[in-house]
Amino acid sequence: MQTVELPDHKIFGTVAEAAAELQVETYVIGGFVRDLILKRPSKDIDVVCVGNGIALAEKVAEKLPHKPKVVVFKNFGTAMLRAEDWEVEFVGARKESYRSDSRKPEVEAGTLEDDLKRRDFTINALGISLNKNSFGQLIDKFDGLGDIKRKMIKTPLEPGITFSDDPLRMMRAIRFATQLDFDIDADTYDAIVDNKERISIISRERITDELNKIILAKKPSYGFKLLFNTGLLKLIFPKMVELHGVETKNGKSHKDNFYHTLQVLDNVAEVTDNLWLRWAAILHDIAKPDTKRFHEKAGWTFHGHEDRGARMVPKIFADLKLPLNEQMRYVQKLVRLHLRPIALVKETVTDSAVRRLLFEAGDDIDDLMKLCGADITSKNDAKVKRYMQNFRLVEEKLKQVEESDKLRNFQPVISGEIIMRTFDLKPSKEVGLLKDAITEAILEGKIRNEFEPAYAFLLEEGRKLKLEPVMLISKETAEEMKLAVKAE
Repeated sequence: MQTVELPDHKIFGTVAEAAAELQVETYVIGGFVRDLILKRPSKDIDVVCVGNGIALAEKVAEKLPHKPKVVVFKNFGTAMLRAEDWEVEFVGARKESYRSDSRKPEVEAGTLEDDLKRRDFTINALGISLNKNSFGQLIDKFDGLGDIKRKMIKTPLEPGITFSDDPLRMMRAIRFATQLDFDIDADTYDAIVDNKERISIISRERITDELNKIILAKKPSYGFKLLFNTGLLKLIFPKMVELHGVETKNGKSHKDNFYHTLQVLDNVAEVTDNLWLRWAAILHDIAKPDTKRFHEKAGWTFHGHEDRGARMVPKIFADLKLPLNEQMRYVQKLVRLHLRPIALVKETVTDSAVRRLLFEAGDDIDDLMKLCGADITSKNDAKVKRYMQNFRLVEEKLKQVEESDKLRNFQPVISGEIIMRTFDLKPSKEVGLLKDAITEAILEGKIRNEFEPAYAFLLEEGRKLKLEPVMLISKETAEEMKLAVKAE
């Protein structure tokens, strides 16, 4: 019988000691065992006992020096405690049966084998004994160790039944394959194709949770190709599937925007773990199918896809139950601006164009540049090299302008309050016009964002609107007004 060396931590010995006192068979099971064999870091431990899991958790807590709190989930028959930075969940061995209209099983007490059978994949149906006479022995009733060596995702039971019972496991199969860089067993893959429509009984939140884990993998394109080829992607994210395909007219073709998007996503994944920047990569060209046009001279165009795409982001986030907060607005901003740095590559880079980009992107300029760098893809290596050289020039120009003008997230030094007090105005169209004029002048480089030149410009613009100043404000008074607003 093969044995596995557990990490050197008191929790394992303490659980074994508590189990011996309660006279219950006890095992570490599931993902922790898999990750231990794969030498992946994990501090989430699942403990299964043939008996009362909650009672075992309480006995373990008594024995640990820091007497951790036991959190009990009575509806699920589970309990959880923390041992330093380790999270340990306890449950009694169970067997399950399912109804066709729900993924929530009917659960009853069972044997260890019953518990292993209900696991999603063979690689997660491994156990390590914590029993005195067999401590450290590997329990492997479905050749999970062999599937780890073969790098294979496979269900312990007939896959059609596994996926019909709990369709979320289809997403989990693809998620594990992506995270671990494993293949999916042929029969298991075919069962996903056959049962894909069953995904409709799964909540959108659970689906998106798995999708986000795929997106956060080292090479997320692998997962999206599996989702696409099995037919799941069309059911859970049809807008993305619309990107797929190449159309040719008069000998002119456009690129396949689905595979281009996956390349951009992988490129972004190489430089950041930021989930929302990865979502921006997924959605940057999402409006191309809606904006696609063919012109005899120009060929295929997608004019305005960046603005249309930005307008689509809130609905896509709502449909996928993604947060409709600052993360959504961040993605929306990057989708809207993703062509701007590329446009600067194609033309003479003026300071005013760079200032506007810095002003609009604000603190997200660095992430925008990562997205735009990732968006430079082509089968023509010389073209990519040329674009990247030009792109580096834009990055350098951004640094220069940022250092000299400090325009990232800048606010014009002349506030609306200063404008109103100078001309004795209430909030009005005129105040907005004057504020916009000052912002434009700063962005165009006509004036610096400093009080004296900006205030002189305000008085000049006021005269154009036939406004006479009733009070001239000094720089010191302006500073006092700013501090008063902050204090409020």
